[in-house]
Amino acid sequence: MIKITFPDGSVREYEAGITGLDIAKSISNSLARDIVSVSVNGTNLDATRPIHTDATIKLHKFDDPEGKYAFWHSSAHLMAEALEALYPGVKFGIGPPIDNGFYYDVDLGEDRVLTDADLPDIEAKMSELAKQKNDYQRQEVSKQEALDYFSDKGDEYKLELINELEDGTISFYQQGNFVDLCRGPHIPNTGFIKALKLTSIAGAYWRGDENRKQLTRVYGITFPKKSMLDEYLEMLEQAKERDHRKLGRELELFMFSNRVGQGLPIWLPKGAALRERLENFLRSVQRKHGYQQVITPHIGQKELYVTSGHYAKYGKDSFQPINTPAEGEEFLLKPMNCPHHCEIYNSKPRSYKDLPIRMAEFGTVYRYEQSGELHGLTRVRGFTQDDAHIFCRPDQLKDEFIKVIDIILYIFKVLDFNDYTAQISLRDPGNKDKYIGTDENWEKAEAAIIEAAEEKGLHTTVETGEAAFYGPKLDFMVKDAIGRKWQLGTIQVDYNLPDRFELEYIGSDDHRHRPVMIHRAPFGSMERFVAVLIEHTGGKFPLWLTPDQVVVLPISEKYNDYAQKVLNYLNNCDIRTLIDGRNEKIGRKIRDNELLRIPYLLIVGENEQNEESVSVRRQGEGDKGTMKLKEFEQYLNKEIDKLLLY
Repeated sequence: MIKITFPDGSVREYEAGITGLDIAKSISNSLARDIVSVSVNGTNLDATRPIHTDATIKLHKFDDPEGKYAFWHSSAHLMAEALEALYPGVKFGIGPPIDNGFYYDVDLGEDRVLTDADLPDIEAKMSELAKQKNDYQRQEVSKQEALDYFSDKGDEYKLELINELEDGTISFYQQGNFVDLCRGPHIPNTGFIKALKLTSIAGAYWRGDENRKQLTRVYGITFPKKSMLDEYLEMLEQAKERDHRKLGRELELFMFSNRVGQGLPIWLPKGAALRERLENFLRSVQRKHGYQQVITPHIGQKELYVTSGHYAKYGKDSFQPINTPAEGEEFLLKPMNCPHHCEIYNSKPRSYKDLPIRMAEFGTVYRYEQSGELHGLTRVRGFTQDDAHIFCRPDQLKDEFIKVIDIILYIFKVLDFNDYTAQISLRDPGNKDKYIGTDENWEKAEAAIIEAAEEKGLHTTVETGEAAFYGPKLDFMVKDAIGRKWQLGTIQVDYNLPDRFELEYIGSDDHRHRPVMIHRAPFGSMERFVAVLIEHTGGKFPLWLTPDQVVVLPISEKYNDYAQKVLNYLNNCDIRTLIDGRNEKIGRKIRDNELLRIPYLLIVGENEQNEESVSVRRQGEGDKGTMKLKEFEQYLNKEIDKLLLY
């Protein structure tokens, strides 16, 4: 008999070899019908995998992140089975689950090209195979057996992957007639997949290397209920309307130019003004929390980033070094701001009484992202981080970390991001070569983050292996207005850069000590944050932030002079106002300006001119009545003050 401990702390005894699915059945058959995977001692496994020793378990439904991982991983295999049935000889790269569904990279051969017109046939085959309710069966194989199997199939992609694995760690999964190299986990059988949709086709270089063959990447998503798919497809339609690239053009916020370069955004006047207001808002918050603003160059000597470790980490994803006329002198476009801030810290002696020191900068950094991965403002080659670095004593670390959490939560409240979780990203203990620094420093840093999150009562998840290369971090995962998740706001604890740059302060004992460094960016990057904000609001920004707050609509040209008087008055009150003086009917003007998402429309005609008033219309809410100019000014400022909460 073995003891199974459940999340609530209760313990039950079962015979050794029982599966998570059998445990679910012992509780209720209805529960068992919903279980798609099980975590055993923190590792997500097949619900049909035998458990032979005492263990702590958690049963996962589709709604759990671990459940979605197994469900969409299994769906990728189902799609691969359908592709192999329809296109004999197809070869397979990788097919992982992603945030929304899954994909598989496939090589159809030189003479075949997959198009959107082929997707319905693949979907139909997937549905046919799903209804067969074939079990996902795991088989552990030797390295030689794996090599022999895929050699017979002539699949060079799987052979390359197998050659990188250690013997004794390799497993196959089979459902129906399809066998794949895979570590799992998977759902019990294909019958769990009740609704599916293949969403797009793209090209993807094998292993992300543009010097290697381009494969066909097929994306899809599946659900255990048709109603879930219907909801998802409705969300996709909403997402198209909210796409920041579409709205960015319509609202004249930003643009790209091939002559300037791919992935290098250009901010237009309205977008630049919106971004400036966001920056000024954060500057105001930071001043109240004791931050000092700094400005550092866009480039630095290569040796700076070798010292920091960024060259080793980002060198291959950076722009090529800039060679100067001086022999052997090389500069890089900076990939991060933190090395520059370390040099500021090192510019003079520091005492324990000086700490904490909080440096903030809206610093632009550069990464050479692959052209196929660029996407509007969310994935660019040049972006501005709302960066700050806090240098503090170890005894100040938790308190400073909590203060940064407070700033991020305040920003979320002002900008109406109310649905979020905090992800604690830790080092992968099985792959420490990915990271710099000692075990002792990592353990202290991870403990500080966990304690701070607990003290603030945050709803947290833990992701092992997602830490930055120099330290663990707390990332805020935000749901937008239509339920999509975005990573916004990050806080990272770093004991390693202070070591690399030999940062010191004189302690109260007159000895030299290392400070601890906190990296933080509440927005993350200005580009990505604005993109998320556009899609979250559908372009209907908060009143204090929107590029144009008010538009004056004269009902005919003879009231244009009074409209100008209204505009002058409001602009003098720092209310951003414009006039639509076109010779159009008032109904057309209202419709057009509603589409421009201007919050307040002021209609003026004979009565308004005689009474020095305006007829007020609120975007999406209709008429608000007639107000004197002073009354409207006070009304608007009261709404802005309420939105800003300070």
